[in-house]
Amino acid sequence: MASPQTTHALRVGVQLQPQHASYQDYIDAVRRAEDLGVDTIFNWDHFFPLYGDPQGNHFEGWTLLSAMAALTQRAQIGCLVTCNTYRNPSLLADMAKTVDHISNGRLILGLGAGWFERDYKEYGYDFGTAGSRLNALAETLPTIKHRWEVDVPQPVHKTIPILIGGGGEKKTLRITAQYADMWHGFGDADTIGHKMEVLDNWCKEVGRDPQAIERCCGTNANDSDEARDALVKAGVTHLILGMSAPWNFDAIKKLVAWRNSRQR
Repeated sequence: MASPQTTHALRVGVQLQPQHASYQDYIDAVRRAEDLGVDTIFNWDHFFPLYGDPQGNHFEGWTLLSAMAALTQRAQIGCLVTCNTYRNPSLLADMAKTVDHISNGRLILGLGAGWFERDYKEYGYDFGTAGSRLNALAETLPTIKHRWEVDVPQPVHKTIPILIGGGGEKKTLRITAQYADMWHGFGDADTIGHKMEVLDNWCKEVGRDPQAIERCCGTNANDSDEARDALVKAGVTHLILGMSAPWNFDAIKKLVAWRNSRQR
């Protein structure tokens, strides 16, 4: 099992999934989550609901991020995660830089290879294979970083933290070791601990300090404090609670209280 990452403070976030809600309801939830004290607020990058009514309300992630950037003050924001192949990488770099300025430097660029076939088919994107999508992700990241160096203005803090989501041990975690500032995965403490051990080994392969990468993990509303403590013991320092409307603000309060009690 990977050793705990000691260089990152314990943080909590929420992924407010932009499905089955009105715009006003969604933005009210974003404001409420920030008021409750979360460190990060994410949406996702899909074109249709992932569960519930497949034809239900749904909003595009990056357009929504602009509103989230303007209507929050403290929490970091981002897509968990952006589908890499939906946008030209130079365009995505420019979009990210713009939202970063709207938020005064609070953007996290979450990226993944993509997986939801309906998005691709109905919007006319080439679905390809898991391997081709991961290869495209590896090719995109140097372009994004280059654009942030040469475009004007640069991001607020000269660069933007990159989060990569996914647990593939041969490609995804290698790409994470090469380019990411944050990694996000799902699973219990044993599963996450194993993935982080693989990530640490890839960091050694590419000459990267493993502790430079913040380790994030999904958590559920009904997870116990003990289960969350086990994830922290495995090396996670950032837990993110996913939910759709109707919003469970009590679960957010519980997660924030857990973080506060562990920071004493």
